[in-house]
Amino acid sequence: MEIVNASPEASSTRLQNPTKTLERPNPHFIYLVSEQKVYQSLHFQLPAMHRLSRRSIAVLRTTGAARRTAPAPITPASPFNDSVGQNDAKLRWYSVLASGRSDAGRNSTQLNLRNGLLLGNRYESTAAASDASDPPAEKFEYQAEVSRLMDLIVHSLYSNKEVFLRELISNASDALDKLRFLSVTEPQLLKDGLDLDIRIQTDKDNGIIHLTDSGIGMTRQELVDCLGTIAQSGTAKFLKAVKESKDSGADSNLIGQFGVGFYSAFLVSDRVVVSTKSPKSDKQYVWEGKADASSYTIREETDPEKLIPRGTRLTLYLKRDDKDFAHPERVQKLVKNYSQFVSFPIYTWQEKGYTKEVEVEEDPAEAKKDEQDEKAEQKKKKTKTVVERYWDWEQTNETQPIWLRNPKEVSTEEYNEFYKKAFNEYLDPLASSHFTTEGEVEFRSILYVPAIAPMGKEDIVNPKTKNIRLYVKRVFISDDFDGELFPRYLSFVKGVVDSNDLPLNVSREILQESRIVRIMRKRLVRKAFDMILGISLSENREDYEKFWENFGKHLKLGCIEDRENHKRLAPLLRFFSSQSENEMISLDEYVENMKLEQKDIYYIASDSVTSARNTPFLEKLLEKDLEVLFLVDPIDEVAITNLKSYKEKNFVDISKEDLDIGDKSEEKEKEMKQEFGQTCDWIKKRLGDKVASVQISNRLSTSPCVLVSGKFGWSANMERLMKAQAVGDTSSLDFMRGRRVFEINPEHPIIKNLNAACKSGPDDEEALRAIDLLYDTALISSGFTPENPAQLGGKIYEMMGMALSGKWASPDAGSQVPAAEPNNTQTLEAEVVEPVEAGNQK
Repeated sequence: MEIVNASPEASSTRLQNPTKTLERPNPHFIYLVSEQKVYQSLHFQLPAMHRLSRRSIAVLRTTGAARRTAPAPITPASPFNDSVGQNDAKLRWYSVLASGRSDAGRNSTQLNLRNGLLLGNRYESTAAASDASDPPAEKFEYQAEVSRLMDLIVHSLYSNKEVFLRELISNASDALDKLRFLSVTEPQLLKDGLDLDIRIQTDKDNGIIHLTDSGIGMTRQELVDCLGTIAQSGTAKFLKAVKESKDSGADSNLIGQFGVGFYSAFLVSDRVVVSTKSPKSDKQYVWEGKADASSYTIREETDPEKLIPRGTRLTLYLKRDDKDFAHPERVQKLVKNYSQFVSFPIYTWQEKGYTKEVEVEEDPAEAKKDEQDEKAEQKKKKTKTVVERYWDWEQTNETQPIWLRNPKEVSTEEYNEFYKKAFNEYLDPLASSHFTTEGEVEFRSILYVPAIAPMGKEDIVNPKTKNIRLYVKRVFISDDFDGELFPRYLSFVKGVVDSNDLPLNVSREILQESRIVRIMRKRLVRKAFDMILGISLSENREDYEKFWENFGKHLKLGCIEDRENHKRLAPLLRFFSSQSENEMISLDEYVENMKLEQKDIYYIASDSVTSARNTPFLEKLLEKDLEVLFLVDPIDEVAITNLKSYKEKNFVDISKEDLDIGDKSEEKEKEMKQEFGQTCDWIKKRLGDKVASVQISNRLSTSPCVLVSGKFGWSANMERLMKAQAVGDTSSLDFMRGRRVFEINPEHPIIKNLNAACKSGPDDEEALRAIDLLYDTALISSGFTPENPAQLGGKIYEMMGMALSGKWASPDAGSQVPAAEPNNTQTLEAEVVEPVEAGNQK
């Protein structure tokens, strides 16, 4: 293997055999910084644009600001016997931090770490480490109130320190994008043949991060213009030039706009060194700045060991408290989180290992015993398996995200695999939706419906679920949104959204409210509903039953919060009914089963299906074979109340007054009012303010009476729920429950007897006490809570005592039996037992 000449004159030389050419590390470009607006990519077919070099382990020698020492010895064990030459003149490079030469016949990749650096090369961690022959560095002042502005960037602009790596990688990607764009008209820019990629190497012991790209690089003047003037972006200038060019045809996909992305490095660094080489310049320059300084330095790089063919390399000297960012595992995790889908390969320097068999020396005692045994066969040499450690480049990102592919070319297994990997799930999703939206807003998205609800089901009250991952030009921005992209009731939906048009703040962490966001939200919600509707229309009914069990409450919450989507929500709702107590039905199925003369959709709210089935409000409707929905979930009644109607059919609560089930007869009502009008007034006088009125009921068939709610007041179920609220407003209870109507069944014997008592003895104490007991019993059977349960219990005990008095007692004499008959007859005439029987018909 041959190495490109390290001299400045030969820095761009390319060997005849490209497969054996080993190039310098890919430097990092800072010219382009931070982003708010992203532009459409120009796709150019360039040779080896994203191709991984044949031997990724052959890495370039360092050009960092450090002194080179003698190479450390390299152990002979290596899994790369076929990839390393057998001559002394051939070299093998492992790191941009340090390098070592291999001896003849030695091709191991095990490294000798000395003071935390690789291959025995020790470097001084100081920016001023330069030879005496280096030209003096020029000093420049920042073109801004840097002390205040830098303080804002470091302490106020970014809320999370770890985004510094996202910003720097985005800048490197912009540098590579710009080079690719310019190379279409200037092919000589790619004459050195370097692959377009980004490489990150860390020194965890000394807290140093090297980030290198092979992008466009910068000249000396560009360093002054772009890194010397804070909040001035080279990307913005370049995009402006592209727009003004009539021959461009399209915009380039560049991120940096505000010019502060590079300075995010000072979130974690005390000192930053930028070494850059532009293909338009013969010289390489080094920029150096400190977090608390008001100036920076620029000098020419003259050390041949530090020259690079093209691009930019950043060296971050981390603060003491932030040195954990220099761990290879931490860097790899941040790359996968924020820059997983950057369009250029990102390599990180990782420790690896391979297993091999080595001989084990035998114990002397066992060896002597074997020699004494003449009959023993010659034993094989003992071996053991060991793990050889070495360092190598490893590609960390995926350059082609799944959402950019054609949906027709992606299999269900690939969608499921991406879902599990992106959201740390172990079950396949119930459904997925991959779509591209064009027009006013252009974005790509993949949405998923999980198989199960999260533990604790907190998502229904917490909109910040981290279920939607937002990308801008493949760069992860955030997953912490407060209802901007999805409403709270759809917070269970998971997915990714990648857009070039989103308005972000300068730090690219906050999604700003705008018309674009509102349009995007509407389209995402619409696609989510289409996905859920697809599950409901599936031939496998169990899929939607599983979905409803986990996320049914979310959709009911949507009926309350999102009036605009009622038409999409209503078909997805499911309820039990009087004709389907074991299996939930949809509103469409209810409408299909409606009678021809039926005008409304009837429902009753209760705490369980059993309570709803046995309520007295249901008696007449069951006789007429009218289906009634059972709302047994606490949120059901509020959701249905907000829907109001479905397919021009109004929702009607059968526990409210003025119920019309289509059997009203004016003549019959007139007769009943004449017959029981006086009795109704008598009962109302006795109950007083407990009820608003007493009326003849058209909903009862077997019960003597029922207590119904006012048309605009709370039902019994709602009143129960409001009382149970921990912070409920007690002042509203009296107002909302104030109007109750006491309805009586004129066909029931108890009501007939009370009607007779009203005409013959309206002041009879027993009859008045029967009215009180009748009202208290109606409270319970109608779902209300008695105001004085102990008093009600006392009345029931008293009535039971009167009804059961002497019924099972042994008579003392035969003459006493006839004497008891008149009393028994009189008790039957008073119908004292009837209220107790009515109380049992709940």
